[in-house]
Amino acid sequence: MENIPSNIPVYAVFTDPLRGFKGNPAAVVESETPIPAADMQQLAALLGQPATTFLVRSVDNPSRFDVRWFAPDEEIGLCGHGAAAAGAYLGQKYAGLNRFELVYGSGEMEVRFQQPGMVSLLLQAIPIKQEIPVPRAIKEGLGIPILAMYETGNKHLIRTDLEESVRTMVPDFERLRDADLFGYAVTAPGIEVDFVSRTLVPHVQQLEDYATGSSHAMLASYWGKQLNKSSLLAHQLSSRGGAFRIQLTDNTVELTGHFLIER
Repeated sequence: MENIPSNIPVYAVFTDPLRGFKGNPAAVVESETPIPAADMQQLAALLGQPATTFLVRSVDNPSRFDVRWFAPDEEIGLCGHGAAAAGAYLGQKYAGLNRFELVYGSGEMEVRFQQPGMVSLLLQAIPIKQEIPVPRAIKEGLGIPILAMYETGNKHLIRTDLEESVRTMVPDFERLRDADLFGYAVTAPGIEVDFVSRTLVPHVQQLEDYATGSSHAMLASYWGKQLNKSSLLAHQLSSRGGAFRIQLTDNTVELTGHFLIER
């Protein structure tokens, strides 16, 4: 695959133009039949987006799609912002449909297309398992106060003291790679919103994610209990910035945000 197709759309999700938040971009590719994994990986590398979403529509259910996600360097098991981008794409393409089921390797999720320019995805809440000791490499690599660190069913959660600590943190990724942990969300109470965070993934090419749906499935569980709230607002303080509206219902997290077409 030598050339990048010119008609592949790229959607930025969890944006907030009023705050200058550009959200997280993902390309979306729909095909009638599954594309070989090697070709999907090659195309994702050529496109160079944080994620490329590949969709195949079910022959039995027009609102049901098989989905896989690829970063430029590897496949992603679950990609929240890639799912939201799929919802934006599908809602614009298939007039009259606004709810879609995405079936991936370990489960399925629902995405909802909302006007004007908004999309929601429903994820299983990711509970906190236990507090764990903070590895020295994490302490030195983050260089901010760490109040606690938790193991979850996804990335780890690191609690710090203030929004300013999250915002001004300058991670030493070389030192962070000395810890055998895939990734973690660093979080603190927000000033204008309920909480803020940044998601770091030192062992992959991107290093820091822009606006992370899967992280907010665990952050919502944590902050919902901390604040005794089921409706939350959150900002991800990455270089592009992300904005999330969160609704907790039983074990389900609904993440809603604005989207823009980048290409």
